[in-house]
Amino acid sequence: MASLRFLSLFLVLPIHIALFSSLCFAEDDTIFYDFKVSYITASPLGVPQQVIAINGKFPGPVLNATTNNNIVINVQNDLDESLLMTWPGIQMRRNSWQDGVQGTNCPIPSQWNWTYQFQVKDQIGSFFYFPSLNLQRVSGGFGPVIINNRKVIPIPFDQPEGDIIFLIGDWYTRNHTALRTALDSGKDLDMPDGVLINGKGPYRYNTTLVPDGIEYETINVDPGKTYRVRVHNVGTSTSLNFRIQNHNLLLVETEGHYTSQQNYTSFEIHVGQSYSFLVTMDQNASSDYYIVASARFVNESFWQRVTGVAILHYSNSKGAASGPLPEAPSDIYNQWAAMTQPRSIRQNTSASGARPNPQGSFHYGSINITDTYVLRSLPPVTIDGKVRATLNGISFVKPETPIRLADKYNVKGAYKLDFPNTPLTRPPRTDRSLINATYKGFIEIILQNNDTKMQSFHMDGYSFFVVGMDFGIWTESNRNSYNKWDAISKCTTEVYPGAWTAILVSLDNVGVWNLRVENLDRWYLGQETYMKIVNPEENGDTEMGPPDNVLYCGALQSKQKAQKRHHSSATSLVTGIWNLVLTLVMAVSAGILLC
Repeated sequence: MASLRFLSLFLVLPIHIALFSSLCFAEDDTIFYDFKVSYITASPLGVPQQVIAINGKFPGPVLNATTNNNIVINVQNDLDESLLMTWPGIQMRRNSWQDGVQGTNCPIPSQWNWTYQFQVKDQIGSFFYFPSLNLQRVSGGFGPVIINNRKVIPIPFDQPEGDIIFLIGDWYTRNHTALRTALDSGKDLDMPDGVLINGKGPYRYNTTLVPDGIEYETINVDPGKTYRVRVHNVGTSTSLNFRIQNHNLLLVETEGHYTSQQNYTSFEIHVGQSYSFLVTMDQNASSDYYIVASARFVNESFWQRVTGVAILHYSNSKGAASGPLPEAPSDIYNQWAAMTQPRSIRQNTSASGARPNPQGSFHYGSINITDTYVLRSLPPVTIDGKVRATLNGISFVKPETPIRLADKYNVKGAYKLDFPNTPLTRPPRTDRSLINATYKGFIEIILQNNDTKMQSFHMDGYSFFVVGMDFGIWTESNRNSYNKWDAISKCTTEVYPGAWTAILVSLDNVGVWNLRVENLDRWYLGQETYMKIVNPEENGDTEMGPPDNVLYCGALQSKQKAQKRHHSSATSLVTGIWNLVLTLVMAVSAGILLC
């Protein structure tokens, strides 16, 4: 009983475990979280609706870790449908079993729980998590991730006063199931109903556009202090311009890599992207200041309601914010000018990231390219009577059996390794076609957006170098314009409509990794694939095996044992204790905890 009383302490809050007399740990600490995923009712735009909460909160809690920490997250699915949580930007070194997308994991059934266990190996930076299945992110379930530098690795700027986090995103008053129905019937999602900032609607800056009584976000600051402002676009499909009235945004980091420090008056943040800035509170506080996230690369005069507004409040402020919002850039009809900003983002090559060596010590520009893939996006098309989105003419069909699990049990016909290197002239089709990537290869991927909308592309398991982007159709001669010295390394990049973006990737992380468009409507309609990367001499050193608690589905459903459903808080407590014990046992077997 004493042991049970001791273990029950872990179930209340996220716990940072350093050392206990009854446990002995390896050098890297372990952090435990409990995520209870459920529906709650909220009215962020003044209309009551069902949103997805984590531990009763919308948005979810901050997942706060330090380089090389081991993370254990027990997820309890209290939704009425299956769930997977994914952690984009967390590279899951050697361990795609924890990635939380349908090609790597079986979904967690309703009223079941499952424990994720992974290490944030050699990583720092700003990211976010979210539910990856069936448009669920449209209804919430997202939250921020911060990976701090170890104390022995200095950050390339003075220590800020603190962190300020903004989760910004377009928002619909219809939930994900209604939007799924619309997409399934061949309809577009249409214009969003607004933009949320940290789960809240806009400050009433305009009595016509913003109804009375909406709760808005207020950020309290002290004059003269500098804060690290981390901004994540967690929305559905809309690029947003982020700005703070009368304040500069000094860009310092994006998705795990420090940047050359540049000031901006506003910044474009596309769907799925994360950036952090230093913002100094250097104004006279004659009034509060607007914080704005407004729709970009759309008909902005028609999309005025798609604007989020929060308030920056100095402790010595003399009054409320008033007057017009600070304007977004006026280059919407000058695409060449709009592309100037992303081209200006460069890596800080002299700064240390997660390791002591400088970020610029990997000379990617001098490595020979082993393979080139041109991935072309087109507007949605009808395939077999249904509207679908494609890459290279293939609309991806979600695997019924996760890919590496199918490999382990020799499931035949689960997928194909025949994804084409270039767009084909054949009619579009649905398929489970994967990129057969070569371990330790160095590949070039051209993201060619022939769709009419701005898109973001994300790669799980990796960061890549964004070496070039331009309008038109990519040709080999465009390689002459690549940045081969200080291109930013990140995991999510924008691709302008009618344009291309070139990325370079060093394939050193064995597993199966999702490559997808981050715009949730296009992703749902099949605009994705996976890279399968296998070490032909695998001996257990470069890829972990499946975890002890692996879930089975699809062709392997018969192997799955039933999980008792929780019926009370007491039962949940016992289940939580047992899961923690199981997790500790799993950690010992994986070599994370050593006695």
